[in-house]
Amino acid sequence: MTFGSRLAAAMDARGPLCVGIDPHASLLDAWGLPDTADGVAAFSLAVLRAVGGLVAAVKPQSALFERHGSRGVAVLEEVVATARDLDTLCIVDAKRGDIGSTMAGYADAYLGDSPLAGDAVTLSPFLGFGSLRPAIDQAIAAGRGVFVLALTSNPEGASVQHARNADGVSVAGEIARSAGEINSSFADEPFGPVGLVVGATIGDAAVRLGVDLAGVHGPLLAPGVGSQGAGPAELQSVFGEARRAVLASSSRGILRAGPNESSLRSAALRSSEEVARALGR
Repeated sequence: MTFGSRLAAAMDARGPLCVGIDPHASLLDAWGLPDTADGVAAFSLAVLRAVGGLVAAVKPQSALFERHGSRGVAVLEEVVATARDLDTLCIVDAKRGDIGSTMAGYADAYLGDSPLAGDAVTLSPFLGFGSLRPAIDQAIAAGRGVFVLALTSNPEGASVQHARNADGVSVAGEIARSAGEINSSFADEPFGPVGLVVGATIGDAAVRLGVDLAGVHGPLLAPGVGSQGAGPAELQSVFGEARRAVLASSSRGILRAGPNESSLRSAALRSSEEVARALGR
């Protein structure tokens, strides 16, 4: 089964919510855990026990594991394996992007047979969308997916993503067009393998830039729900006709309910129900 089919089935069955696994030092401290690889493991596995099998996907933030060196990377591998055991899709938020053999190496790491390979990985296209082809090809061959940064919610992103070429097409618009071109080969699937990352807090940017989100025929990973300020109104206005393709991502808004696993579970369920209503599911 393709990644698009598996994700669509998970969203239909469990709602369109992805829970970020972000072991920030401040959250570890709030949970009474040490800022070590062992603390990261205790934190991450508690989140998985609470929400595994309950939500469509989880999204571990690779950097927050990598900062603990090889032991932290080993914890990330354990998170990927545990999510698989819990039948929960895992999007590794690594934001990798490079050229040639280096991009092929990242593809092997996050989309091949490596223990770091989840069901999908986030990618940065700002060395040119074509530079991502090794990863996209690897994802298709393995039945996995990618989420390509397109319209991120950080203020600095606009200086690159909103820029237009001589024909008036924005960088974000060209990324969306390129993703849709690949996904057109998967017209019989609910989604193609190439999704986009589009922040839920970007306001009218997609409309203003003429970015055809509905035409991508891929899932739209939408960080920013919850603590970063996006709620039902923002989801509806940002995504419009494409909102049924949205996989809303919430991290701190749910993680702050820990360390009690029952409280985490309740927070995830509330968030899932809210985004499902907002997205017409």
